[in-house]
Amino acid sequence: MQISFYKYHGAGNDFVMIDNRTNNFKNDTKLIKWLCDRRFGIGGDGLILLEESNQVEAHFKMIYFNADGRESTMCGNGGRCIVAFAQFLGIIDHECIFEAIDGLHEANVEGDTVNLKMIDVDDITQSSQDCFLDTGSPHHVQFVDNLDAVDIEKQGSKIRFDDRYKTIGGANINFVEVRNSDLNIRTYERGVEAETLACGTGITAAAIAAALTYDIESPINVKAIGGGLSVSFRRQASKFNDVWLKGPAKQVFKGIIDVK
Repeated sequence: MQISFYKYHGAGNDFVMIDNRTNNFKNDTKLIKWLCDRRFGIGGDGLILLEESNQVEAHFKMIYFNADGRESTMCGNGGRCIVAFAQFLGIIDHECIFEAIDGLHEANVEGDTVNLKMIDVDDITQSSQDCFLDTGSPHHVQFVDNLDAVDIEKQGSKIRFDDRYKTIGGANINFVEVRNSDLNIRTYERGVEAETLACGTGITAAAIAAALTYDIESPINVKAIGGGLSVSFRRQASKFNDVWLKGPAKQVFKGIIDVK
């Protein structure tokens, strides 16, 4: 069997993209894990299927799988990449609405930049050292004084399996340093079980947490290892709506892979 695929990335957060409007690709955990493997497969932080949506207002449906092969919660950079993919396929022009696991999302394209509307956030748990919130995926945000001094793999994996997060299958862990009104971020992603070059829902979570903790105003620029993105929002006390994640989304290559 042969599978046609495309490779996209958003600030270094990379994905295997498959046009599955004909439903030829059947969900298979082992196959998806292999396709995402960087040594034996194509390589990616996740795999995304573009499918037809049953919702009248949606142009298409996004189904996202982590690199471990399991279907997961919303992926912000993946959402921006699938919008670029849909434009490439001729499904949309410059604006769209698509269906994802956490509901409908609006998006628009400006050159290489894809602007994605995220879900509203009004349930944030704060402590003296960190915040927990859900931006389509669950995120732990920990502010640090020196981001370069943090052992992301060691500390991230430890917090990811913290007792607080066992009932939700663990959280994504973000370490954030505030520099003036901008943020630098590094993220340990569940499902990938490693640090990724960027995480869209994590960047969104970090911006909202920083606004709440340090009273930083919208828009907020966030620099990840793979590049910079920005987050804008409307805020009423601890409630955030009209949240937009903005940044580049690019096609890297396309190909056909043989599956035995």
